[in-house]
Amino acid sequence: MVIRIQRLILILSIVLFAGKLLAWWLTHSVTILTDALEGIVNMVAGILGLYSVTLAARPRDTNHPYGHGKAEFITAAVEGTLIMVAGLVIIYEGIMHLLHPGALKNLNLGLYIVAVAGLLNYIAGLYAIKKGKENHSIVLQGAGSHLVTDAYSTAAILIGLTILVLTNNKWPWLDSAVALIFAAITLITGYKILRRSLAGMMDEMDLKTLEKVIEVVQKNRKNQWVDLHNLRVIQYGSLMHVDAHLTLPWYLQVSDADKEIHDLEQLIRASFNNEVELFIHIDGCMPYQCKLCAMPHCPERKEPLQAQLEWNIENIWTDAKHGKG
Repeated sequence: MVIRIQRLILILSIVLFAGKLLAWWLTHSVTILTDALEGIVNMVAGILGLYSVTLAARPRDTNHPYGHGKAEFITAAVEGTLIMVAGLVIIYEGIMHLLHPGALKNLNLGLYIVAVAGLLNYIAGLYAIKKGKENHSIVLQGAGSHLVTDAYSTAAILIGLTILVLTNNKWPWLDSAVALIFAAITLITGYKILRRSLAGMMDEMDLKTLEKVIEVVQKNRKNQWVDLHNLRVIQYGSLMHVDAHLTLPWYLQVSDADKEIHDLEQLIRASFNNEVELFIHIDGCMPYQCKLCAMPHCPERKEPLQAQLEWNIENIWTDAKHGKG
């Protein structure tokens, strides 16, 4: 699914680039030229994106035990950088056109071409974002955000060019002014994509995903799950990797402990649409944790239950058993 969508995005970017280039040739508008330059970024990003999602879809091997999902972060970083470079080029072209304005022509025809390109970008972008979120693909989400931003920029271009048409090119500087606004939007979009990709490379915690995991486990908590700590959640492409230490009654047999791990794994899998891999370390409970344990009729209880610790994002990631001290 992800590969097919990325392939369609690449084909669309090539077609739209050709259309915008034709619109620039017909109108000599620097605003349309900058939009066409953005099309070059779209094509390069589409090629890199298609390569990365194809690579990310490969199964794990001995050299890549966590899979190839991080290839998407690298490609997204390149795309974000290219988008920011395009923004800087647009600023340069806009300023030069302000200093040395040129005559505009055939603006009506240029408007039609740019309007169709913008509409197609917007529809494709929303679809790519939706499918990217469903498949946890940062490349697809980045490509979709880029297309939607491109569509917004196209809308600004259309407004500026429409004013020029209605005023019979009375304010030629407006063409460059719209281009500079377009450049600012482009720079912001590129920065956001680059920031997110670098966060993924550095295994930065996805707080929303972590909070959802905690919410699911807390809501479906079993009495024999005395404690949970050292929880880590990392996304590698479509694979969500979860590490945690689960504290169980120390007297459980290995087969019973294995069942508890399996139940926890199934619980998390059922709550997420992507593939989940769990590494659970089992800890035996300690006497000081009796006050937190809701296990009924425990034969080894040293003190009565005071209150279960409610797991949250502040206490569940610490590398220490709860209840001591």
